Amino acid sequence: MSGNQYKGHEVSCCIKYFIFGFNILFWLLGMALVGIGLWAWSEKGVLSNISSITDLGGLDPVWLFMVVGGVMFILGFAGCIGALRENTFLLKFFSVFLGIIFFLELTTGVLAFVFKDWIKDQLNLFINNNIRAYRDDIDLQNLIDFTQEYWECCGAFGADDWNLNIYFNCTDGNPSREKCGVPFSCCTKDPADSEQKDYINVKGCVPQFEKWLQDNLTLVAGIFIGVALLQIFGICLAQNLVSDIEAVRASWVPPPLSMRRLPPHCSKKASAYYS
Repeated sequence: MSGNQYKGHEVSCCIKYFIFGFNILFWLLGMALVGIGLWAWSEKGVLSNISSITDLGGLDPVWLFMVVGGVMFILGFAGCIGALRENTFLLKFFSVFLGIIFFLELTTGVLAFVFKDWIKDQLNLFINNNIRAYRDDIDLQNLIDFTQEYWECCGAFGADDWNLNIYFNCTDGNPSREKCGVPFSCCTKDPADSEQKDYINVKGCVPQFEKWLQDNLTLVAGIFIGVALLQIFGICLAQNLVSDIEAVRASWVPPPLSMRRLPPHCSKKASAYYS
């Protein structure tokens, strides 16, 4: 709009393009994660039979890609387009959405500390449900194998938890060749270890996870604090940009009548008026 006049307020280009550049990376990464998730579901035939999404008794790891990618896509879109177009609605949505995520993270951390025993029971139940569905989904199987190999554990609280799986349980009527066994990911890295005569990791994944948290408490706390500060920083930048945009709009002064374009039939009257 030629002729628009602003007094004393400007939108910070540094903040505007920093928010734009930072969020476009999140936007693209979110799209990539959602794309990977859709591709994985397509390979497993889920997209041709949507009802099969709920058939798996355990966790489908593809959901992690879809949920995380979806959240990143929404946040990245709102922040990127909101900053580029100076759209206060999208910027406020970005701030509120990011604030809700921060509040949920903080609440989860506090509850996990206060209700440690309940969390441990829920984690045990979650792992056992996934043990039952171990052979039902290749992605879940790979995730469990990675977890057991990384933490050198077997089952939730021990190798006996694999009796919950129909292929590994020790019931007399089990025709599986894996009867009374465990997955290869339960095997020790050093079969010559004299303390493990069966060459199987006897520790459960829940105790090993607790031990890992204790050993890496500083690292975990540093990551959480860093993520929290990044979220607060993003909220502050977005709110600052919103304030700049609203201040510029509030200080806008319409051009005087003499500078406006008038219809032809009004031009003579306007000329006479200003002469």
